[in-house]
Amino acid sequence: MQATHLSYIIAAYAAAVIVIVGLCAWVFLDYRAQRRTLAELERRGLTRRSSAPRAEPAQHQAKEKV
Repeated sequence: MQATHLSYIIAAYAAAVIVIVGLCAWVFLDYRAQRRTLAELERRGLTRRSSAPRAEPAQHQAKEKV
């Protein structure tokens, strides 16, 4: 009688493993995409509100003082 449920149990575990691996892959790939997007924005000069303000270049500071 137990052997009749074995295929169901194996299929359920296999489905669970496939879903979990898929979710992990999705999170990993999304993390990499978000890091690339953040790096691109920071390269353009945009910063996160939680980060410290970036120091302005010395040339820009000198122009403002004159």
